[in-house]
Amino acid sequence: MNSPWMTDFLTDPLSFWRTAATTGRALIASHTPLLATATATGVATLVARPLLARRRAKVFARGARCVSIQAPPQVSDHGGELLWAQLSGLLRPWWHRLASGQPHIAFEYAWTHQGLNISLWTPSQVPIALARQAVEAAWPGAHTTVTDAAQPVPAGHTVTAGRLRLARPEVATLRTGHHVDPLRALLQAAAGLNDGERVIVQVLARPATGRRRRRVRRAARTLKTGHHHRFTPLRGMAAWAAHRPQPALEARQDADHHTAVRQAADKLTGPLWATSLTYAASTPPSNSAREAVRGRAHAIASAFGLFAARNWLVRTRLPHPHQRLTRRHFPHRAALLSVTELAALAHLPTDPDAPGLTRAAARSIPPPPSIPPPSSAARPLGHSDAGPRRAIALPTHAARHHLHLMGATGSGKSTLITHLALDDARHRRGLIVVDPKGDLVTELLERLPEDCADRLVLIDPADHRPPPCLNVLEGDDSDMVVDNIAGIFRRIFAAFWGPRTDDLMRASCLTLLRHHHTTGQSVSLADIPRLLAEPAYRLRITPGVNDPLLRGFWTGYDALSEPAKTAVSGPLMNKLRAFLLRDFTRRAIAHGPSTYRLDDVLNGGILLARLPKGTLGEETARLLGSFLVARTWQAATARAHQPEHARVDASLYLDECHNFLNLPYPVEEMLAEARGYRLSLNLAHQHLAQLPTDLREAISTNARNKIFFTASPEDARALERHTQPSLAAHDLAHLARHQAAARLLTDHTDTTSAFTLTTNPAPPPTPGRAHHLRQSANRPPTTETASSPTTRETLT
Repeated sequence: MNSPWMTDFLTDPLSFWRTAATTGRALIASHTPLLATATATGVATLVARPLLARRRAKVFARGARCVSIQAPPQVSDHGGELLWAQLSGLLRPWWHRLASGQPHIAFEYAWTHQGLNISLWTPSQVPIALARQAVEAAWPGAHTTVTDAAQPVPAGHTVTAGRLRLARPEVATLRTGHHVDPLRALLQAAAGLNDGERVIVQVLARPATGRRRRRVRRAARTLKTGHHHRFTPLRGMAAWAAHRPQPALEARQDADHHTAVRQAADKLTGPLWATSLTYAASTPPSNSAREAVRGRAHAIASAFGLFAARNWLVRTRLPHPHQRLTRRHFPHRAALLSVTELAALAHLPTDPDAPGLTRAAARSIPPPPSIPPPSSAARPLGHSDAGPRRAIALPTHAARHHLHLMGATGSGKSTLITHLALDDARHRRGLIVVDPKGDLVTELLERLPEDCADRLVLIDPADHRPPPCLNVLEGDDSDMVVDNIAGIFRRIFAAFWGPRTDDLMRASCLTLLRHHHTTGQSVSLADIPRLLAEPAYRLRITPGVNDPLLRGFWTGYDALSEPAKTAVSGPLMNKLRAFLLRDFTRRAIAHGPSTYRLDDVLNGGILLARLPKGTLGEETARLLGSFLVARTWQAATARAHQPEHARVDASLYLDECHNFLNLPYPVEEMLAEARGYRLSLNLAHQHLAQLPTDLREAISTNARNKIFFTASPEDARALERHTQPSLAAHDLAHLARHQAAARLLTDHTDTTSAFTLTTNPAPPPTPGRAHHLRQSANRPPTTETASSPTTRETLT
């Protein structure tokens, strides 16, 4: 009250204001250049800042790309934190920021009626490889694909958009601890879109600069010193109540204050991100479009209420949504969030049944360096689908440990077998293919080299010429021949094959073989019905049998009455008649002496057996294929008299292998011994349920090279023991077409880790090649012999 200006004001107010105005004009006149400069600078700054921001936004949007993310089957709860912690290294030095700005990235959720797509938008200034590696490291098993940045909202759509900002100062934290995935509410709010409707949520983020960090640190220090009235303002009755002596309330406020200080300190311990969250809903124009998108946008914004704690998100209007959403425009004032807060807003859904989310397909694993390229000593398999593209092959010496091929129909098995078989033919390895469908042999005939005609044996019921004959009742070892025939029939007709039928088959085959060895006359399976049904023929064959057990068997058989003989031989006769009444089958295995030798085929020849079940019948096809496998094994074991280095590598390919491995001896023994005879078995089938338990375990243990195409979830869980830890069951069940998981043997002792490959397309067919090979195949004509005059009439 004693100051001079106050005394003047009280005594003469009018004079006081006149003096003050005069003094002000004098001050302004004396500082006019300085004020003008300051005003011009302020105006220029206000005008230049948005212009510079728009220019930089255009530069960032030019050439931007999107990393589309497919979630793995199991998403880690902390994957988002790992992602944003890795990407914190994108912060540029201050001179780069001053020259060209700080690029930002956008984590985007985009919904259509087809489902949810999650992507990471990156400007051209951010290395795309860095973004992909960060995503795949944060969520192991996730798949990333790079595409050009698309327009989030189509032009002409009715759009309602908004931006979410922090309601309180940045030092206050959002809620980050959730018992369930906080995105669950967001996913549900965006579910059930109609055709043409779209919803997008963009989380724009860039690393915080030092100035922003210092500002929030000052706010944290102010909060720590107790001046928290700036942080939690109280007004009106609340302020009056706060000053009343209430010990319990003060204690509670102190506890809340300490919690807030601790949370603010935790927020400032790691990297900080300037973050802007934008959302939009759009639909094609219609009378009710505005109400529809407003309701959808309201539901999207409300879903972020789960993050409310000491701080929360409030909605603001987003002007010009099409332009801002397309350019991913980063606002000048963006919220400052910690890595944990940002990860809570932008991460992959952790719910295994998240609606509309597309899960990742199989992981692509590069092959080990020890896998060789194709050569004369390595069979081509395809090329790598991860890492540098290179050709992949299976060494010939490793192929002797056999190959297990499994995959659903149409996944690529036949294409791979085609490449392997063609490579064997080109390098003059022995080649035998047994095909129960027929398409595989047809594809091979269209692609085999022309010089294969002189060493080709073709078994095809569609060919009207006489087929080549392989008499299964031939061989130096009578006991092995009989065991093979009886064992094959017993396995194929297991439900209708008893001990009496087995005894009758063995006695008949042994009798015919003893007659052949004694007289030199050719015998075949077609002679068994005559031996059992015609007394005159039996009387001509049995006197030459010197074995007392066989002689006693036929003496007892002749002593039976005709009805008893019919009852005893009926179960065997009906199976033989069903097999031999087919003209093609009878000519192929029971029409006189053999017209080709499987020993020659294994030494560089080619045998293609086309045995379609639709033409021959399932049981007949299985019998023919099983006889071929059994005779192939006999020819392979005959190599024991040759030095190992003189044995030519040969391959036996069995498509639908479970139909033809009906042998009287354990398959695991054949697989274990075939390697020494340089016979590699390539066993292909569709699913594990096709294999009996003993066969499944034998192939799992002894076929050491594994190539799996896409499998069912049940089979994938059983097969993952061969591919872990590189590939899990989800990967095996989600392989793409012509993509396979492989685990190969590269030398005689070590098996590589599992990897993925893509098979090459089949080579183009040569016009007219199949017809030429059919006509030129090495199939000498067969003639009827005196010892095998069986006809359809005598069989019936």
